[in-house]
Amino acid sequence: MTETSDPCPHCSLPRRAFVRDAAAAVSALVSLGLPLDQARGLSWRLVRPRWSRDEEHSYPIPDADGAMIDKDNQIIVVRWQQKAYAFNLSCPHQNTALHWQPEDRQFQCPKHHSHYQPDGVFISGRATRGMDRFGVRRDGNHIVADVDKFYRQDENAAEWAAAFLQL
Repeated sequence: MTETSDPCPHCSLPRRAFVRDAAAAVSALVSLGLPLDQARGLSWRLVRPRWSRDEEHSYPIPDADGAMIDKDNQIIVVRWQQKAYAFNLSCPHQNTALHWQPEDRQFQCPKHHSHYQPDGVFISGRATRGMDRFGVRRDGNHIVADVDKFYRQDENAAEWAAAFLQL
């Protein structure tokens, strides 16, 4: 299978190569037993949903500010300042998987360097809106993300702003 070339002249690595290399790096860290938590504030870890039904996925609400990444379902669950969110893993600019930058306490797109606050609000870069959010509801100590309820900040401003749980 050949790697697809990227239409953006500023990109140095085709998408498949990036995803392959990122997955290999995470797998290597996990196999060595190294902690994935970041030292400066918002920690993150890879997770699987507690349960999935149709288009809903349930995750435990993090005990402290932090993020959980479900790469299989392309969901980021974040607890930040007494709120919980569920985001699409992909950058809204060109669908590249977002990364957490612990030194800056923000998400960043490695492709075009768009930056986002932990609540998904756009800070800077080539994107033109905040991180895409999923509709959420509470189920006991779990947050349930409904991927059928997909909100873009520029198209569904009121729904996007309301797509969180107050903790």
